[in-house]
Amino acid sequence: MPMPSPKDPAIAAKAALDPANFALANCIRALSIDAVNAANSGHPGAPMGMADAAAVLFRNHLKFDAKHPDWPDRDRFVLSNGHASMLLYSLLHLTGYEDMTIEQIRNFRQWGAITAGHPEYGHAKGIETTTGPLGQGLATAVGMALAERRLAAEFGEDLVDHRTWVFVGDGCLQEGIGQEAASLAGHLGLGRLIVLYDDNSITIDGPTSVSFSEDVPARFAALGWHVQSCDGHDGMALDAAITAAKAETARPSLIAMKTVIGFGSPNKAGSYAVHGAPLGKDEAALTKAAIGWTHEPFAIPEDLLAQWREIGQRGARERAAWQARLAAKPADIRAEFERRLSGALPDGYEPALLAAREALFAQPKKAATRKASQMALEALAPALPEMIGGSADLTGSNLTRVAAVDSQYAREAPGRYIGYGVREFGMAAAMNGLNLHGGFIAYGGTFLVFSDYARNAIRLSALMGVGTIYVMTHDSIGLGEDGPTHQPIEHLASLRAIPNLTVLRPADTVETLEAWDIAIRNRHVPSLLALSRQDVPQLRLEAGDENLTAKGAYVIRQFGETRDVTLIATGTEVALAVEAAEALHADGLSVAVVSMPSWELFDAQSDAYRDEVLGTAPRIAIEAAGKFGWTRHVASEEDVIGMTGFGASAPIDRLYKEFGITKEAIVERAKALAGR
Repeated sequence: MPMPSPKDPAIAAKAALDPANFALANCIRALSIDAVNAANSGHPGAPMGMADAAAVLFRNHLKFDAKHPDWPDRDRFVLSNGHASMLLYSLLHLTGYEDMTIEQIRNFRQWGAITAGHPEYGHAKGIETTTGPLGQGLATAVGMALAERRLAAEFGEDLVDHRTWVFVGDGCLQEGIGQEAASLAGHLGLGRLIVLYDDNSITIDGPTSVSFSEDVPARFAALGWHVQSCDGHDGMALDAAITAAKAETARPSLIAMKTVIGFGSPNKAGSYAVHGAPLGKDEAALTKAAIGWTHEPFAIPEDLLAQWREIGQRGARERAAWQARLAAKPADIRAEFERRLSGALPDGYEPALLAAREALFAQPKKAATRKASQMALEALAPALPEMIGGSADLTGSNLTRVAAVDSQYAREAPGRYIGYGVREFGMAAAMNGLNLHGGFIAYGGTFLVFSDYARNAIRLSALMGVGTIYVMTHDSIGLGEDGPTHQPIEHLASLRAIPNLTVLRPADTVETLEAWDIAIRNRHVPSLLALSRQDVPQLRLEAGDENLTAKGAYVIRQFGETRDVTLIATGTEVALAVEAAEALHADGLSVAVVSMPSWELFDAQSDAYRDEVLGTAPRIAIEAAGKFGWTRHVASEEDVIGMTGFGASAPIDRLYKEFGITKEAIVERAKALAGR
């Protein structure tokens, strides 16, 4: 059934460039208009403007099978400008993803629907990552492209041969993380990363000229990208540009598509008015007339829907051929490939962990917990070929590089260690992409104080339930002479406030090994290891197989049969608490010392266990960081030996003395609480 001709001559001219593609794109436009209007909330402009490009990509180039959305060798499609979520939801519905029903489209942005305001990973099949915070989709996609290249190097291009596609808007490229991601991708020559830039010259505040005047294609060319420009409403030009991008294998590609936001809207197209507000009933009717759409809301003509469903099934034959290639592999290679993608740990992991524990108990070691982290990695990484590491230009400080993860990830050969450069935010988001892709356990390091740079990606790890491992060293004023700009104070408290993030501040070598074990096993909760620069003694000396760190807190020392006071500490301050407890016990007090490496894991324990560990005696908390939050475990902030302001530049011993984080201060407060 032929579509009516668009009433607007300019639109009709665009439609004539590729009528078949224009008709398919109109399905996206209509669903986006209807869903946003029904919700009375959303962003119709970007889906209307990018619909032509989306139709070309899915129709002619994207490798996927809607009936098997988790096929490992599918192309990844990331909508970085996630406010355009109705573009993605429309595509998933039209191509036949079973969970994206028309009822879900009708219930856009409503309680319980999988069609959230911004795409949420895990809500619906075909959503490869959560997007919305602009730029993070692009940076996460860089991680996916890193993963594809590394996995192909390990298992061969007959099993791993796919691309990562990204739609971005001006906001993604204005955000600093967009530059971090583009710079890293260009440096590493990620030729299977293709970005389609929705160059519509509009942001929320109005024309981009208000704040943005750079030559984006020239910038990307300077970053080492293959760059093209084309009319974003010309299906033939888009197809040619995408074809050329696919042929470029040595560089990532940017296609700058000149588009009109809200394409088709007679009164709002090309303006910020269509960015983040419904068209409304009257403008929706005018728009549909202008583009030649005559159907009821949420109705798709059978012939067009059939074309879209055929597009969704086009990859079935390719998927079947891939499955045949996998089945033909030797049993050991096939089993390892499937294990890697399933996230199951290898058989050699448990023996490696046990051997590492036994070695620590056989020969206790005094070491900074950052060094203990390196020791743990040295012991565990050889058993985990899926581990892929890196650092934001602080490898020698974070100690994140070990022999098994030593090959450099480079343009020429994708190794297991990524030099992210001074790009903490980009690193964190790329690690999310590595983990989301599958086949890897990604970890990366920086200083704890710079978690502020990475925070939004850490938050997305937690929101998505992705087990990214953040190695954050120099965890307190204990780093000394670098001074207050580098000394984290409020960071532990603010990170502990993020739901579904496990913050671990281990006290010694044993707890650090256990923290790594926790992080490696948990593929659905991100872990952040806060590690020290200064040495600490090994406090756990009695051999045992139980991971006490997994309990979040436990009694590490007991002086006396009862309790007059309980000292709770984390990290390097546990050893200080033990020293104070010894002094208190010498003065006749019974003292329990509780090591609390993880608040989150402790909160997950039973009430009975928490009560047993904390006891009923007065409590003091000791942590060389801000006091905020500790009153959940102690009576008042007067019972917290910690920081009330920023640090200073001086040797470590002087800092602890000047800020009152000393054995003497603990003893004095404990005696006051115990009435001595």
